[in-house]
Amino acid sequence: MTPAELNALPSPSFWRRVSCCLYEQLVLLGVIAFTFLVPNLALGILFGIALPSWLTFLYLYTVLGAYFVWYWTKSGQTLAMQTWRVRLIGHQGFSLTRRQAIWRYLYGSLWIIPCVALQAVFHLEKWQIIEMLFTVALFVWPLTIYLDRRPAALRQSVPDRLAGSRLVELPKNLVTLS
Repeated sequence: MTPAELNALPSPSFWRRVSCCLYEQLVLLGVIAFTFLVPNLALGILFGIALPSWLTFLYLYTVLGAYFVWYWTKSGQTLAMQTWRVRLIGHQGFSLTRRQAIWRYLYGSLWIIPCVALQAVFHLEKWQIIEMLFTVALFVWPLTIYLDRRPAALRQSVPDRLAGSRLVELPKNLVTLS
């Protein structure tokens, strides 16, 4: 599709975004297992070393950032986005630049801040923290499309508005994903 055709496409609905996000989290389990768990298990088993939690978070955040930035700049779609026919585009339908993709990843990570605050206020532990993170990432963050006052076909979430990117829903009859 040409950039003008991509730019004319509507934004995905709230439920398409939630479905894509849920599928993305399943895909990310594999990414995390391959890039995070295997090396850390090897360090623990072979050398008895455990990384400090802040370093573990930073490493995981960087790995996930590399995953998203690579896919968004390569084709505008992660594996989950391909399945749900959702594509990320830049200004006027062009592909995202690396800089835009990095900013979108950083802005898209802002949902972690209220989670940290809620954890501190309510003293959540273990599975409660995971449940909260899952709920906020899956349902609350996509709800930010309703903060956009434009018509439903043009609504974008906070990270997209801040990064200058846009999610569009690809038509069913589109054969190529590039």
